[in-house]
Amino acid sequence: MAAEILSRILETIKDAQRIIISRHIRPDGDAVGSSQALKRIIRLTWPEKEVYLINRDRAHHTEFLGPEDPEIPEELYADAIAVVLDTSTSERVSNPLFSKAPCVIRIDHHIETESFGTISWIEKDRSSVCEMVAQFYSEFRDELQIDSYAATCLYAGICTDSGNFKFSSTGPQTLRLAAMLLEKGVDTQSLYSKLDLVPYDYLKFKAHAMEQVNLSPSGVAWLYIPVEMRQRFSVSDEQASEAVDFMNCISGSPVWMVFIETEKNIRVRLRSRFVAINSLAEKYSGGGHANACGAKVFSKEEMMNLVSDADALLASFKASNSELL
Repeated sequence: MAAEILSRILETIKDAQRIIISRHIRPDGDAVGSSQALKRIIRLTWPEKEVYLINRDRAHHTEFLGPEDPEIPEELYADAIAVVLDTSTSERVSNPLFSKAPCVIRIDHHIETESFGTISWIEKDRSSVCEMVAQFYSEFRDELQIDSYAATCLYAGICTDSGNFKFSSTGPQTLRLAAMLLEKGVDTQSLYSKLDLVPYDYLKFKAHAMEQVNLSPSGVAWLYIPVEMRQRFSVSDEQASEAVDFMNCISGSPVWMVFIETEKNIRVRLRSRFVAINSLAEKYSGGGHANACGAKVFSKEEMMNLVSDADALLASFKASNSELL
């Protein structure tokens, strides 16, 4: 089935003169890496095609992967194909005009909660969409072209979405495809310096935030970041979101989450080891992967309800899976 879908995607791109690529809002390394790499692969393979990467937001931490394109007139969508990457629902696409295209190709690795797109290639157990785009190239390497830049974008997305190959979604094929990308000239030292190094002020924010971490009775680690904290340390939305990773190393806490206060609501990022948390996220207007989700709540009371529900979920898990902890 996957081979048939990949062939359909290839033939659809071949037949198109104009391709418009988009990804999800508030992008991470996987969303940016996969979209930049696919654009580059298409451009290298078919220089005569029009290929645009169009979105309405950016992320500072992935700017080193290169700029995106300015918006184009809406009428150009009428005879184009749109490719949407790493996006589980249509409302999270960072280019709302994508649906104006008569054909939409969707490539995603989230648990499917909404069916959209003309052609959908969805594999929820993949480490990343970058891994999927790498496979797409690998399947048709006799036809497709790639260079060190595209390989670097894909490798960056695989690293960030797999936790540097530590998450359970990392499989043998992930490593085989990563090795293939390294053979294309990825400079890992330069890449890791851009992914891992942080400004001194951010380090001070991290130190302060770690002092605010709470533990529920069953061991759920959680952190609340009010607007005032972000202002005090000049922390952006994306930097605040990254704070969820501050808690991924606490022994006995296989579920952790960060609550980020905004003007409209409180955004939530949830992470876990072993414990499936996607149903919990769906209860609170969210969703995602089994072990990595987003959600939102609208008051501190609802925030504490989520913590309580997560605590009950973890207590139940610990009661029958003590050997994993």
